[in-house]
Amino acid sequence: MISKDLVKGLNDQMNYEFYSAHVYLATAAYCSNESFDGFASFFLTQAEEERFHAMKFYHFINDMGEKAEVASLPTPNNTFSSILETFEKSLEHEKEVTKQIYKLSDLALDQREHATMTFLNWFVEEQVEEEATFDNLIQKLKRINDDSNAFFMLEDELGKRKFTAE
Repeated sequence: MISKDLVKGLNDQMNYEFYSAHVYLATAAYCSNESFDGFASFFLTQAEEERFHAMKFYHFINDMGEKAEVASLPTPNNTFSSILETFEKSLEHEKEVTKQIYKLSDLALDQREHATMTFLNWFVEEQVEEEATFDNLIQKLKRINDDSNAFFMLEDELGKRKFTAE
């Protein structure tokens, strides 16, 4: 049986992962409204991935004999000034997710809750990938600058991204 504060932390993170899906859905809506369909598709896929992450927490909490508790979600940002800003805000968001995963991992470590530590290790590795992906795309967008052909190629490439559960 895991402690009440660890259960609360797991539930908080589950809900933050659902919020993350909400964030990326709002970002996709901005992209769609601006007719950046490839970028919209990328962010819709990102939203799907975040829902998958939330459900991993949901199942883990239940598998540990505890109750997953779904909370209301705050309204995400719906306004951006550019595609570059969507990726910059996404990177900021992922860095916040990383901080929360680390804090939760520290709590599990302090409590010597080995099953939870093992479970959270997957998320620690996932956050390295998430931050690297967004940082890489920001660097590409900055290099592209005003090259509309390169911008179109990147949008086309990102529009082909598909989610696969791992």
